[in-house]
Amino acid sequence: MAQGTLEVLLVGAKGLENTDYLSNMDPYAVLKCRSQEQKSSVASGKGCDPEWNETFVFTVSDSTTELFFKLLDSDGGTDDDFVGEATIPLEAVFTEGSIPPTVYNVVKDEEYRGEIKVGLTFTPEDARDQGF
Repeated sequence: MAQGTLEVLLVGAKGLENTDYLSNMDPYAVLKCRSQEQKSSVASGKGCDPEWNETFVFTVSDSTTELFFKLLDSDGGTDDDFVGEATIPLEAVFTEGSIPPTVYNVVKDEEYRGEIKVGLTFTPEDARDQGF
């Protein structure tokens, strides 16, 4: 069973449904890989087309099948609004080693709600230990 690190580049999103009716929403992403969870910064006032260009690292094994994204709108003082979610299968990155930034659909209630752009790189543990 291969273990290693999964590097996730969260580039941005497009065409998200605006949950703030009076102003641009302040979207952020929660990334979940098995029991590990990480959160992006809040793209304040970026509305439906936020850009993050942030990298997250997860420890994974090849039995980890998917990466889950939940997009939310940060609302000061009230509960954050759910914007949509995306699930990215990981089988290809384990085979290929890396996948350039690719667009995935964001859905809410099984309906298309925009898209998210994500790049993936998998580094097996044994390759890291060998050095150059």
